[in-house]
Amino acid sequence: MLPYAAYLRVYEPLAAFTPSERLSWAAYAEATDRPRRASALHAEHGEAVRRLLGVPPTPAPAQESPNAYLRRVEEVLYVCPWQSRLRSWLAFSRFRGTTPVRLMERFVPISVAEQTADDFDRFKRRSDSTALRTNIRGSTWHIPTSWFIPFDGNERWLVLDGDKQSEGTTTTRNLIYVTSMAHARRRSARALQIIRRQVGEASVTAEVEDVARWLEEFHPHSLVELDYGGIVNLMDDETLQADQSVAELAAALTGLESGEEELAFAMYQRVILRWRSIQLLESAN
Repeated sequence: MLPYAAYLRVYEPLAAFTPSERLSWAAYAEATDRPRRASALHAEHGEAVRRLLGVPPTPAPAQESPNAYLRRVEEVLYVCPWQSRLRSWLAFSRFRGTTPVRLMERFVPISVAEQTADDFDRFKRRSDSTALRTNIRGSTWHIPTSWFIPFDGNERWLVLDGDKQSEGTTTTRNLIYVTSMAHARRRSARALQIIRRQVGEASVTAEVEDVARWLEEFHPHSLVELDYGGIVNLMDDETLQADQSVAELAAALTGLESGEEELAFAMYQRVILRWRSIQLLESAN
């Protein structure tokens, strides 16, 4: 929900939901007042800012968001719920677990922090494990290397300022990849096999394994999307056009598999150095 954040999303078909949820999401898709794709990120970010700037700040919304990102493919509706409350709870838990108490007080009063934690604990006690599964993962100031693996370079969709869709409507500047769950799982499994064989157990192995396990939690006919989101605001058009991180990482894996170690290293370094330079902007004046 931050302005410089990218997102990895899973859109599940209506068949993945309960009968009552199917009816609800089908009606939501027909609603004329729901947030549209072009403005959804702004709407999410606006909600978060208003909560955090309140007095006192509210780390998580009181109710779960009724909104979702939607896609239609060959008349099949795919749904990716925002899950704003759950994602806020999880993010706040991570923040609270890594922030000293004295510093924490500068952001959120202790009473508010404790109430938020208690609310989340009650939710976890009365829910099963699937209730804690999020359809959206976010990353600020950079995109983890493991997020590129489920995709192919030909699945790249780049929109720059002034680009128009076939209907003539201007779209939001962005870079997106979309693939089927079957392709995403197969590519992740192949990458894990290559990395384990050629590199062994390393941090990159754990990161790829984590994404692969996460993908296994969803309906097999889902769609997987990598959305550069607000990260594009850190890149000019030329940089965005030159970004071929998915294809370069695929070439690195192919090089490892075929024994072309120099090619593999060169391609991997291109990806790492590109995203390291972007991540450094977080600490720039």
